[in-house]
Amino acid sequence: MPAQSLNHYTIIARDLERTKDFYCDIVGLTVGERPPLAFPGYWLYCGGVPVVHLLGYQAHQPVIADGPSYPAKTGRLDHIAFSCVGLKEMRENLKSRGLKYDERVLPRLNMTQLFYPDPDGISVECNFPPEETEIPAAAPAAAAKPAAKVKKKAPAHA
Repeated sequence: MPAQSLNHYTIIARDLERTKDFYCDIVGLTVGERPPLAFPGYWLYCGGVPVVHLLGYQAHQPVIADGPSYPAKTGRLDHIAFSCVGLKEMRENLKSRGLKYDERVLPRLNMTQLFYPDPDGISVECNFPPEETEIPAAAPAAAAKPAAKVKKKAPAHA
């Protein structure tokens, strides 16, 4: 039987509270119901679905010694993507927090994408609908001048 949808992805966070705050304050997810599990963590919701599970450090696990980098080094996992609205607000939010991001516009689809690393070095992609993509102002058209007419010389006959 084929998969029906992506259920969630799990991040083993270096700093559980910092990662939770990032996904809530930057990405716009919300903390929601989580079963009473025997280890620290959060379930973060997007549109009523718990799509990001965060796991906190547990004494029996090795300490996560690596640090985030830009662009994010995520091993074989390249990025996680969200459908979003509010492109201008997201740019302002990222800038106000000093977060670097890459912005791309998909050819033909005209969707704007923002890529930025989370506190654990995982690249986050936010996709915005075409109607939010800003079309760069066209260069002012040069003053229209009528094309000069060139008279062709008749070939010289010998």
